[in-house]
Amino acid sequence: MIYPTRRTILLAAAIGPAALVIGLMAPAFWTGGLALVALLLGLCVADTFAGAGVRSVAVACEGPRSAGVGESFAVTAQAKFAGRAPGGVEFALGISGPVAAPFGLIAEGEARKGGPAGAVVLKAERRGTARLDCVWVRWKGPLGLVWKQRQLAVNQPIAITPDIRSVSDKSVQMLNREAMYGIRAQLQVGEGAEFEALADFRPGMDKRSIDWKTSARHTMLVAKEYRTERNNNIIMALDAGRAMCEPVNGVPRVDRAVSAALLTAFVALKDGDRVGLFAFDSRPRASSQPISGARAFAMLQRVAAGIDYSANETNYTLGIATLASELSRRSLIVLFTEFADTISAELMLSAVGTLLKRHLVLFVVLRDEELEAFAGAEPATPDDVSRAVTAATLLRERQLVLTRLRHLGVHVVEARAAEAGPALVNAYLDIKRRSLI
Repeated sequence: MIYPTRRTILLAAAIGPAALVIGLMAPAFWTGGLALVALLLGLCVADTFAGAGVRSVAVACEGPRSAGVGESFAVTAQAKFAGRAPGGVEFALGISGPVAAPFGLIAEGEARKGGPAGAVVLKAERRGTARLDCVWVRWKGPLGLVWKQRQLAVNQPIAITPDIRSVSDKSVQMLNREAMYGIRAQLQVGEGAEFEALADFRPGMDKRSIDWKTSARHTMLVAKEYRTERNNNIIMALDAGRAMCEPVNGVPRVDRAVSAALLTAFVALKDGDRVGLFAFDSRPRASSQPISGARAFAMLQRVAAGIDYSANETNYTLGIATLASELSRRSLIVLFTEFADTISAELMLSAVGTLLKRHLVLFVVLRDEELEAFAGAEPATPDDVSRAVTAATLLRERQLVLTRLRHLGVHVVEARAAEAGPALVNAYLDIKRRSLI
């Protein structure tokens, strides 16, 4: 594609008044205006054929094949010309999908070995597949009168996956056996649920572990030792309904929940437990049976990447009933969800209550930092006062629901979005130490 530059348009606009002045001052030379137009057109034609031609360029794009939600990454386009590369090359990306360009989709080319290149910074907003459809390349002719532009198809997919950066960043400290259970092996024997052996009672041991009948026969205190139970069922149940798709600090709640669930699943798998994933909104959307082993985490990551965003209301009764019917043994169910008020939480409380008859439930909810900011802000106008009162009322109703959950016997984790993963891992490890599963 060839089209005029800003310089050409300004020159063409200046020829009109110049031709008018020539016609008024020297009518015999009125054709001078036409000569100026012809001269400009001739220069544009010469500029079109001079330098690099439109079809002499090829483009290669470099970028990640996948990126985590909330992660910024760059896509670099490099132009390769058949002859000498022109100066002032510009690139523009044609991209679709769940990504944004905070600094725009146009990049100035920089001189590099092999040809000019430009980088466009993109940010992954949510899970899905972004597609780099095409790249536009344009440059000016030697005279700067015309733009030479070419559109080149790329058709390169970029998978936007759940953010697992926290898994790699914290895996060393989270998976350190000594950090979880202590340096001495004795702490692993005595805090589990499976009987291991009888041993002499020593100071520091739990008095409830004393076997009084055996102690009476031996005329000395004898205690039971237990080994830490492995192979427990851990189910990550994610609410993918409308409330969970609202953003928290620019990232949807469901993506925050997926990141925390994957971090906890990584720790649980390394500790020998079996982990499954279940997602639901108005009906069940994704499910995987509890699995263990080295390849289990990759499969859980693929299942989590397939959890779509939904505008449907969450059906707790159907979702939790379906989950309960799939479990054949006592499990730890980690439920990620969100609620607006006590009325919308009634069905959730009723459904969670049915799980407690057989399973252990760990309830995870992200703190509403926006409401907390409204409630804690200093009021300057009447609108600020009404906003603070409304926010405080909603926060009070939220705490009422969490209190009712605790009274039911549900373990509750309420944390900020950035701290949800470590807080959940600590709660899981605490449950393991107390042998509640």
